[in-house]
Amino acid sequence: MGLLSDPNRRRALTKLLTRLNAPICVMCYLAGVAWFMGLAFEPFTLRTYMSENAMGSTMVEERFPAGERALATGREFAAHKKKVGGMPVDWLVKTMQSRGLEVFTQSFTRKLPFPDENKERYMVRGTNVYGILRAPRAPRTEALVLSAPCSEGNNNNQAVGLLLGLAQYFRSQIHWAKDIIFLVNEHDLIGMQAWLEGYHHTNTTGGDWSPLQGRGGSIQAALSLELSSDVITSLDLVLEGLNGQLPNLDLANLFYAFCQKIGVLCTIQGKLQRNDWDTTSGYSHAAQTMMLMVLKQASGRPWGDHGLFLRYHIEAASIRGINSFRQYKTDTTTIGRLLEGMYRKLNNLLERLHQSYFFYLMPSLSRFVSIGYYMPAFGLLAVILLLRALDLWVQLGASPPGTEDGVAGGEQVSHGVVNKVCVCVYLWYVMCNYSIYLFISLEVNNLLVYVSIIDSFLLSPSVLHQPSSPGVLSILTPVVISHMTGVALYTLPILSQEMAVQHFPVSETEAVVLTAIAIYTAGLALPHNTHRLLQGEGTEEGWRVLKLVALLYLAVLLGCTALINFSLGFILALSLVPIAAFITPHTPKALSAAIMVLLSPGCTLLYCVFLFQELQETPVSLQDGWMLFLSVISQGILDHALYGSLVYPLLALLIYPCWLLLWNILFWK
Repeated sequence: MGLLSDPNRRRALTKLLTRLNAPICVMCYLAGVAWFMGLAFEPFTLRTYMSENAMGSTMVEERFPAGERALATGREFAAHKKKVGGMPVDWLVKTMQSRGLEVFTQSFTRKLPFPDENKERYMVRGTNVYGILRAPRAPRTEALVLSAPCSEGNNNNQAVGLLLGLAQYFRSQIHWAKDIIFLVNEHDLIGMQAWLEGYHHTNTTGGDWSPLQGRGGSIQAALSLELSSDVITSLDLVLEGLNGQLPNLDLANLFYAFCQKIGVLCTIQGKLQRNDWDTTSGYSHAAQTMMLMVLKQASGRPWGDHGLFLRYHIEAASIRGINSFRQYKTDTTTIGRLLEGMYRKLNNLLERLHQSYFFYLMPSLSRFVSIGYYMPAFGLLAVILLLRALDLWVQLGASPPGTEDGVAGGEQVSHGVVNKVCVCVYLWYVMCNYSIYLFISLEVNNLLVYVSIIDSFLLSPSVLHQPSSPGVLSILTPVVISHMTGVALYTLPILSQEMAVQHFPVSETEAVVLTAIAIYTAGLALPHNTHRLLQGEGTEEGWRVLKLVALLYLAVLLGCTALINFSLGFILALSLVPIAAFITPHTPKALSAAIMVLLSPGCTLLYCVFLFQELQETPVSLQDGWMLFLSVISQGILDHALYGSLVYPLLALLIYPCWLLLWNILFWK
């Protein structure tokens, strides 16, 4: 405290901070990137372990003798599915009833905001079929779920056959203390969303579905099974859910423990585990696995039917059969034993999974990185924004050189400048609060929120004490215009699709994507000097105040995003922090503009598409990559409309307007 209370020491610290600000920021950025890349080095990670005592090792032998019969049931299911051209509802109902289950159906209808050209659907109608095995030794207040999506063509028929085989085998056991629900959902995620909303009596996405006639207890955990071949060489564990949510780590530990016990080859992100971590190739393999998880989590989309369970605080994962490693073979009987063992362990739970981690990264199934290890990488990037903001605060608070009472060339505080800075910081505070409100409640179409922002700003005490505030208006103008552009980017692509189809030879999906790209590009063509619309001129002090607001605003946005979805926050910080820290109106315009465009949110998304394909060892050409990029945009908008993914509104309403503020600073006059 003595360092801060002594004026001479405080002045020396301020000078040191101002003089070394840029080198410290560069060092923090490099250290943050190095820290993140070091997380894949095995000695820096933790070994997975089972935290829940109820799922510890026991002397029970896993059994499932009906593997071949399950495959025969799967082939029978495929024949009936081909015969009716979709979900064989009647056959499923009869088959589940013959296995002693209480069987119910649920019909649902969902109209997409625009056609999904990947699966060629616009109006989706389907039926979910589920059977409940009542717990014989408990009051039936808790439940477990095993699901298998009814996919198009020949996909996932074996999973439905195994599900029905497990239902018949479980029916002969008497040790179940929880209801077990066997669910076959149609249209993948859309059907799963309808079933979950019906089960929990909610309707957050505007779907139309019939109420469920039968329910089990409170769902504790769920597994989604995906098998599309009679011969399985390995099982891949899929964890990433909606908005980057992950299940409790004990669920992944349970899967890995049974794979080790039974001798099943298991993978994560489709990659095998390696033990040569001390070699360059071993480290590269672990880094690729971890970065694949980061990219999947940052997308915010559910990568399996399990991803929608996580919204309801249900620990869930997808188990996907892979037929690629030819030297290994796993029959259906072995997979059935693994699932029987996992459900027997989950049946022992006395409470929800909670003792292990919910925030983690996994470079392999046997190692993980906890939140305490990876958050410093983001913190080193975020501190750059605070350092630059502090530097601007010092510059704005210092009097011009040559004042009568100046110390060492002007150290005395200028009250007029400080008042304006306080006003702008108050504006930043109000904007952040309303932005977080918009981000959580998604009431983004209500433009009155922006009016209330202006009202709150104009009624602030700092403004009322100033006789005139043209400088404040020059800061407020680019803030409002940038956010109005973000609102247009969020709302207009879907609202204007019919008009675009009428005037241009494009489909509805192409119209939505091209409109979004057009609005995004048009934001660059806004008046570069929006701060001069009301005042007519800009000042040197004005762009500093605007940058201070933008830095603090971006720091809050990235901080909140990283707490919810670390991967998304870290990727955005990698691209936005450098331009936010060093952009000024005095840098070369052409070079700085090119760098800003290359590091914009849209280009960052394009880079992630190519990087994801490279990490999956399926590189694409520039043309194919561009088509994938367009598909990712349309899928992101659909995921937001169908399942409530927050990535698209976050980028459109908050991140892109913040980037536009930095764009205005570059062209400040």
